[in-house]
Amino acid sequence: MTHKPYTPWLFLLPGLAVSFMFVIFPFLNMIVLSFTDASALGGGQFTGVDNFVRMAQDPKFWLAARNSLLYMAGVVPPLVLLPLLIAMLAQKVVPGIGIFRTAFFTPVIASAVVVGLIWTWLLDSRGLVNNVVEALGGTRIGFLTDSTLLLVSSMIVTVWRGLGYYMVIYLAALANVPKDLHEAAMVDGAGPVRRFWSVTVPALRPTMVLVAALSAVNGFRVFSEIYLLSGGSGGPGGASTTMVLLIQSVGRGLTGEVGYASALSLVLFVILLGLLLVTLKLNRREDQL
Repeated sequence: MTHKPYTPWLFLLPGLAVSFMFVIFPFLNMIVLSFTDASALGGGQFTGVDNFVRMAQDPKFWLAARNSLLYMAGVVPPLVLLPLLIAMLAQKVVPGIGIFRTAFFTPVIASAVVVGLIWTWLLDSRGLVNNVVEALGGTRIGFLTDSTLLLVSSMIVTVWRGLGYYMVIYLAALANVPKDLHEAAMVDGAGPVRRFWSVTVPALRPTMVLVAALSAVNGFRVFSEIYLLSGGSGGPGGASTTMVLLIQSVGRGLTGEVGYASALSLVLFVILLGLLLVTLKLNRREDQL
């Protein structure tokens, strides 16, 4: 049975068309707009690198970049270590382990809006946590009204939502760790802690680098947690604004500065690309060890 040389492309055409329409074209259009003064109403003149010069002089950009960096640094360590510990518990075959796994994975599939509403109800000045604190004789804590506490609260939500997702990744990796390595370590008298550091961690090092990369990218481009917990304001005076929240606030509405927002988006893309390239290099180094 013969077919025309272009027949396979006919099958790929629908997917390629969708990818071009919703991924490639918007990305290329963003690059073009970043060098213009385009607004939400269209148009815009070519302005060269004016948007990037403005960005370098914009204190809001540096504040957002700093907050995103702090956010990334705050969520990566717990999202690398805690899901691993949970996965080691979840891999055990004991009664009720299915409920345990489901409990940790449920936040992954929960709507971001629902998660935001739940945590806002918990951490609000009149919320459950503050009511408990007050009942115990303490003073109410401004989890959502203090810029630092708002960032920390959002980090907690991000970690809580990510535990189940990264747990699944670790479960798949743990299934590929040779059991004879653990058995040999047990014969040599190694206890559970020693086997964890000498057998499990070295075997999972590439997976840990992958998890670190994914959590770093997701942490740096955080949006929904900060947006929902702050009510869209980015905290008091916008002091907890992150990169994506700044892009959204700059480019939204009829008065949105689409050109400047595109320039911010391009810088964000370059930063995230740099993180991924560093991760790729680390993974190659791990493969060579």
